Amino acid sequence: MSFDTPLVISGPLRAPKQMLADQEYGGHSSIHDDAMAEKLGFRAGPIEGPTHFSMFPPLLAQIWGQAWFERGCLSAHYLNIVVEGEEVRAFAQVPAVGATTTRVWAEKADGTPVLEASASLGPDFGPTLLEQRMASLRPPGKLMILEDLHVGLKGPEDERVRMDPDQNMGNLYPFSLTQKLATITETSPWYSDAKASPWGRAIIPLEMVSVLAEYSSPTAKFPVKGPAVGLFADQEIRMLDGPLFVGQDYVLRREIAALAESRRTESYWVRTRIFDASGNRQVAEMLLNHATLKDSYAGHQTASA
Repeated sequence: MSFDTPLVISGPLRAPKQMLADQEYGGHSSIHDDAMAEKLGFRAGPIEGPTHFSMFPPLLAQIWGQAWFERGCLSAHYLNIVVEGEEVRAFAQVPAVGATTTRVWAEKADGTPVLEASASLGPDFGPTLLEQRMASLRPPGKLMILEDLHVGLKGPEDERVRMDPDQNMGNLYPFSLTQKLATITETSPWYSDAKASPWGRAIIPLEMVSVLAEYSSPTAKFPVKGPAVGLFADQEIRMLDGPLFVGQDYVLRREIAALAESRRTESYWVRTRIFDASGNRQVAEMLLNHATLKDSYAGHQTASA
């Protein structure tokens, strides 16, 4: 007997921790600082979006096994902020046998949506949620904060990065992998014990791939005007030949993939390609929509006065 009833699996409620209260960029506090967040109309500093990515690998490994870590893609649109003390649960729709894409999402304990996403397994990832969202973007009006950016603009040089267990990841991420693993919502020996890992090396958790890809981002010198405060609005991480390993050297190359505007934000979408140490073999990729708040930029305030 068979049924076409859609089935869903979920994880337990988790209480993610805020680790970016001391984050700095452009010489000022970020939106993750409570005082800055409140100044911009938020009730407290939000927990960074990719923190929630850690809740999905247990569900997606249940669906696709070890292959998820090697060629999985999570493509998410953030819907509502989460502050420390709130609980979040991840959900995944069980796909048909042999299917390589499905819908996933996260909610607060009271049902408030946190993010919506697609999850898929390569090499044919299908049209991801963010590919569809980016394709539907309308050309922005006159940009002020981002007026010096254009689609196709690249960082001037390769960025060479790595993540060692006790390496402080700088002003953007003032903590180490070891510190993150002490608070991460879903623990795995694969993140710290090479002998436990199927690949013989400790792997970087999905949420920390975002840190690896972003902490050297000032090197790209994209001419974003400031000071201005932003947050992540959309984010996709995909493995092409994963996973990524702790203590491994990588090369990053960045490019502006899209520009957009809303009533409250100016946004720039950055595609960061992650290569092995030789720079010849691409192993992963991140697409990230930086939504810069107009109200945080003095030029917008003056123009609207």
